[in-house]
Amino acid sequence: MLSPCNAAMSSVNDERGRSVAILRNPRSGSGLRRHEVLELVRELKRLGFRPKLFKNRERLHDWIECAGARENLACLVAAGGDGTVADAFNRHPGTKLAILPLGTENLLARHLGIPRSGREVARLIAAGHSRTLDLCTIGKRRFSLMASVGFDADVIQRVHHARSGNISRFSYIQPILQSVRSYEYPELRLWLDDDQAPVTARLAVICNLPIYALGLAVARSARGDDGLLDVRLFRRGSAFQMVRYLCNLALGTHERLWDVESRQARRVRIEADVPVPVQTDGDAAGFTPTEINVLPAALEVITPKNDE
Repeated sequence: MLSPCNAAMSSVNDERGRSVAILRNPRSGSGLRRHEVLELVRELKRLGFRPKLFKNRERLHDWIECAGARENLACLVAAGGDGTVADAFNRHPGTKLAILPLGTENLLARHLGIPRSGREVARLIAAGHSRTLDLCTIGKRRFSLMASVGFDADVIQRVHHARSGNISRFSYIQPILQSVRSYEYPELRLWLDDDQAPVTARLAVICNLPIYALGLAVARSARGDDGLLDVRLFRRGSAFQMVRYLCNLALGTHERLWDVESRQARRVRIEADVPVPVQTDGDAAGFTPTEINVLPAALEVITPKNDE
């Protein structure tokens, strides 16, 4: 019986077209989501590619790390939500990525203008246009969009502790109510780059890209390719102030508030007198103290040609 590596080498050596590995979220296996994955596979074959579908991440890792497979790999497709995308670029750094958005929010795909269509994503792969983006790191974990420390991270911690299956927007209602009742808004201290003195806030959002959940833009000036983190510091803490900040976020006026400060940095270290929840790209990411760094030009992602 061939090992995964030998099987991959045998397959690659027989191919005339380039391979496309597809990492499918196991929850994307039915209904419309399954249809789009099958459309992706069919269109890739029609365009002369050799698609190989994986839902087991370990088997994908074994296959993609074979020298012959990697040399002939056009890209890796993350077929799922933002979590599947993050899993792909964390497990396979340096591999060109395509996205078939099948999740609830699909924030990175939405920002890049990538359609929720297997056929269209296959055509984007064939067209070959790509964009290079920065990533961010927190410990050993990479993320692409943003991190936050404070109230919304507390909500996300509660969502993930209660999670038993797929998450929808309704999954956040009860955790939001719980956080409104119990979150205490401890003061955060943030050191930006080599500053000797910290700045303080009750909620901090560190952005690589401007997009946030529900289509909100926390840092409108953030660019994903400038080697910088855009930091937004919300200085006051209470349920009333969070509602006030959210209303201004929805209106796009929050960056003009006197108690919201906008900064840029390449490294942000965050401490507090008590452990404060942290989230990255909508996933729970532990507690303070923590440090966030930018990783310039770390991700090549296939995009529509008019994405910039």
